[in-house]
Amino acid sequence: MTTNRDSQLVNGAKGNGFSFLWFSELLKRPVRTSEDRTLGKLDDLVFRLTEPYPEAAGIYIEHGWGKPTEFVPWASVVRIEKGTLIVLPPQGGAYPPFVDQPGWMLANEHLMGKTILDIDGRRVEVVNDVQFLESKGHLVIVHVDFSFNGFLRKWGFGNFRWLHDDLIAWRYVQPFSIEDAAKSGALSLSVTKAQARDLPGEDLADVLEVLSGKEQEAFFSALDVEKAAETLMHAEPRARRQLIEDLTKERAAPILAELSVPQLADLFSDLPHDDVTGLMELLAEENVMKVRQILYKDEVEARELMSSDYLSFSGTASVADVLRAIRQSGSEPETISYIYVVRDEHVLVGVIDIRELLLAADEERLSGIMSTSVVSVEEDKTRKELDQIFDKYHYRMVPVVDKQDHLLGVIRSNDLIAPDQNE
Repeated sequence: MTTNRDSQLVNGAKGNGFSFLWFSELLKRPVRTSEDRTLGKLDDLVFRLTEPYPEAAGIYIEHGWGKPTEFVPWASVVRIEKGTLIVLPPQGGAYPPFVDQPGWMLANEHLMGKTILDIDGRRVEVVNDVQFLESKGHLVIVHVDFSFNGFLRKWGFGNFRWLHDDLIAWRYVQPFSIEDAAKSGALSLSVTKAQARDLPGEDLADVLEVLSGKEQEAFFSALDVEKAAETLMHAEPRARRQLIEDLTKERAAPILAELSVPQLADLFSDLPHDDVTGLMELLAEENVMKVRQILYKDEVEARELMSSDYLSFSGTASVADVLRAIRQSGSEPETISYIYVVRDEHVLVGVIDIRELLLAADEERLSGIMSTSVVSVEEDKTRKELDQIFDKYHYRMVPVVDKQDHLLGVIRSNDLIAPDQNE
């Protein structure tokens, strides 16, 4: 919402209805007492990170020349009129110096000119202005503006307009944490931390590609361990190297623990030798040799890439029994894409998509709903041959068998690495 500059400032009297204000048109405005004494100019507005909108805590005045700052509590602001902020007279001749508090954020220092990620457009924009709503004595942040209009206002050309304002509601630009917002280099994002946790790793990897330096580091550090591992595997090699370089050992260890052996080998293949040596020290001992075998062997075979993390049952098991076992197993979601049906000596005889299992009647036996046309690979198939199978069938997971069709393990599409991947 955009209104005439003068009407915004005149209609900003506290307690009278509501009005929208632009930060650019308040910045450097005089701060005067109701007795008509000038205290200084508004250098920043201080906000508490409250829900659903940050609420003004006070006015920050910087005097310079070694003089102490002044902090005017928002409760002492009487009104805003004709480009001037009118406040109550301070006791003792001056307001106390500004002292930063946990959960506080400064509009100029922490928002203006900062980058904001537009998830829908996969773009990084710059905050040119911040829009406030003033109502009944309260001032809250409601939008940020990254349009050219905001740029014009910021430089004092508010009477000109260029097309329309591009406003993003505050709920989409919340910082990941109060700690991030309290730093001048904090990254403001169009998703909250909880929302980022629900985004696919591919999308988050795309996000990393448009960020750089500290912004990229801040984004990645805000992800939980599981999502960080997923995002790392979808990132481009150059981004991977940078992210790994910025990680502490304490942060890197749990992320690496989330990755399978093939994924670790894929990651390490993009890194300098010294980095790989240091990261190897963080791995479980049983995985170090497996990773080395994949890294330094030209033709890796299925037996070296497969995982034993899968679910198999006898054909005589009922749907109800299997569902109960799955719920009690504590298995990760990716391990239950398919249910494998085996007979004596663990011979693979069928497969059931988990979705078909959920739709079947509880009393049905697995032998009655399974597909006997199982696409499997023998343990000596090479990585190149495995790639061709996944490209042909588009399965999420393929079982590995020996020549007698004994089920040995599974290979997931996400675990296959591409040794010829280029930057």
